[in-house]
Amino acid sequence: MNTKKERAEFIGRRLDELYPAVDVPLQHKDAYTLLVAVILSAQCTDRRVNEVTPALFAKADTPEKMVKLGREKILKLIETCGLANTKSKSIFEMSKILVARHDGKVPDSFQCLEKLPGVGHKTASVIMAQAFGVPAFPVDTHIHRLAQRWKLTSGKNVVQTEADLKKLFPPERWNKLHIQLILYGREHCTARGCDGTKCEICRTLFPKRNKPVKTLK
Repeated sequence: MNTKKERAEFIGRRLDELYPAVDVPLQHKDAYTLLVAVILSAQCTDRRVNEVTPALFAKADTPEKMVKLGREKILKLIETCGLANTKSKSIFEMSKILVARHDGKVPDSFQCLEKLPGVGHKTASVIMAQAFGVPAFPVDTHIHRLAQRWKLTSGKNVVQTEADLKKLFPPERWNKLHIQLILYGREHCTARGCDGTKCEICRTLFPKRNKPVKTLK
């Protein structure tokens, strides 16, 4: 498997075998609760987010209710998440904008989503992919790391990694594949547990590799 295309085809087949069915790891019931959960997930584990959101959504599971709840109460409910002060402000301000400009609904366009407080391109990509079914390829630290170890990208930055992966995999695969890659990166090709030479896919793709792969940020 000397070419990127050959490696990509093998990776796709193996991930389908390992993860034939995938779900978004963040608990949610609609586009709005998913958006809040994704904002909370920045520099915070999905497990912690899933511990926090039930109490939060019991109080406020719509933009209108979140605005009424207020920033201070939001902060109190999410304080165990990293960057809680910043996130509480983002969630509150984002909810205000949804009520004022979008009839309380999460917009289904990248342009509108990326204008919301606390929402960058990756978060918008998750919402477009998982809430609206639009092909998107959110690249997090796990995907960025794996793509470099498997020589699917130059790894200069997540923007380049996203562009390179979109060229290698067809759009109809993106929404499922990005979750499969995250799961594999968490369970097998971890930041510390594998250095590009230990996990199954790394060893299969590069059987002669004997030096760790340095991951570019």
